[in-house]
Amino acid sequence: MKTLKWIAGIALMGIFSLTSCQSEVDEVQGENPNTNTANSTTANNLKRVSMYDGTSDDFIDDSSCSSIKFPFTAIVNGVELTFVSQLSYESAINILGALNNDDDSVKIQFPITIKMSDYTEVTVTSQSQYDAIIDDCDEAEDDGKDPISALDIDFPITVLTYDASLVQTGSVTFTSEKQLFTYIQGMSNSEYFSVKYPVNVTLADGSTMEINSDLELKASITTALNIEEAMDEAEDDKEDLETILVNGTFKVNSYLNAGVDSTNNYLGATIDFANDWKVKSLNALTTIATGTYTVTSDTNVYLQMSFAGSTDFSLFNKTWKVTSFTASTITLESKTNSAIKLVLKQI
Repeated sequence: MKTLKWIAGIALMGIFSLTSCQSEVDEVQGENPNTNTANSTTANNLKRVSMYDGTSDDFIDDSSCSSIKFPFTAIVNGVELTFVSQLSYESAINILGALNNDDDSVKIQFPITIKMSDYTEVTVTSQSQYDAIIDDCDEAEDDGKDPISALDIDFPITVLTYDASLVQTGSVTFTSEKQLFTYIQGMSNSEYFSVKYPVNVTLADGSTMEINSDLELKASITTALNIEEAMDEAEDDKEDLETILVNGTFKVNSYLNAGVDSTNNYLGATIDFANDWKVKSLNALTTIATGTYTVTSDTNVYLQMSFAGSTDFSLFNKTWKVTSFTASTITLESKTNSAIKLVLKQI
């Protein structure tokens, strides 16, 4: 979600390279040639993917519309921290992640300066003013006008420019998102453009695509947004799983390695996950293994365990893909070897 405060003019046009040529083209949006107006779907897509990405500090400001400029101060779970660069985020992340079942709080100390999705900067002096900006972001997201951060264009890219008669007037090459955003935002209704394909893009999951038309660009954005939605859902599942792990005590219901059943090696043993990321196994109230665990996510959820003190439990020292879970049963599969499966059941 991003706040829309559109810029006027084309402040960076002086650094764009223009080349001229003359050719007649047919007025067909999205096809061959790809002529687009300022209000076309392609222009809107390019504008949204080139807006300023404010997601780097979402765990502080809970807003991908904008980011807080350094330096600034916030009280994180009762601890006052001053942030002077992104390296400062580590302290806050450590505090917020120390326990996985507590109520975290971040209180930003005003005034602050924030960088908006249109690259402008705004001084915010109160929580109420900031809340209004967040509301604008939510509205932009609902209207499909927020920045798309799930897809990155691999610059440079070039567009061909046309006048109102659809005569090609030149070309413009962009080397950054800000340049592209400023150009699209500053277009008049009498200007036309077409993207010079192919264009390469990178999606949120790290995959890459070669785009060869406006229709493919639209499809790639849909794919990127679907990946982003899957990542958001996995993040929610991750938090739910953390709660289930901490609130329960588990036994090994099944452990298979390439079809070999070794479940009997864990009869009578229990596994207890603490809220400080420590894990231990007990048998008849005697600790037989201790270690740590983490829960992470991308488009899937993963449980990583690291045990010491037991040969049997050291077999669980790997990253497990969570294939399904309920409040009572967690089904796991080795991330690197799908033939290794583990089922934990709450007792």
